[in-house]
Amino acid sequence: MTAIAIGIVVSSDRAAAGLYEDRGGPAIEAYLAKVLANDWRPEKRLVSDDRAAIEQALVELCDRERCALILTTGGTGPAARDVTPEATAEVCERLLPGFGEAMRTASLAEVPTAILSRQIAGTRGQSLIVNLPGKPSSIATCLDAVFAAIPYCIDLIGGPRLETRPEICRAFRPAT
Repeated sequence: MTAIAIGIVVSSDRAAAGLYEDRGGPAIEAYLAKVLANDWRPEKRLVSDDRAAIEQALVELCDRERCALILTTGGTGPAARDVTPEATAEVCERLLPGFGEAMRTASLAEVPTAILSRQIAGTRGQSLIVNLPGKPSSIATCLDAVFAAIPYCIDLIGGPRLETRPEICRAFRPAT
């Protein structure tokens, strides 16, 4: 069985310039290693906080690498260089606002500044793209809030079947 490709896009000027060690990408990988029962392989991209670069990475991961899921980290705040949601919206065919709503609600239970987060999610072809914040502890909070819905969403858009470890996260699929 072929490993499922999962994209990880880190948007950070400092990490892309080598001035900062990225911790968001490794946090996503650790989360996926814990929750997924499938064989999967990461397709990683480290880009600056540049809308065109983010868009290019997302299109490449969707269209060429055929990633079932793409998780981004960074660039979701209100600062001028935070453009990940705009890049995501540009490449998506359909937006799924419930993801952002659920992630912000979960994060607000931990920190009042979560209201500043602008992460979104959407689909492009058979890929689901989900924006996550840049802070590693917030990544787990946000993924915990939405991951149970991710496998079924990927089913609905014609992607490969993702299986979770039910003791960590029980994926929701309606009874057939």
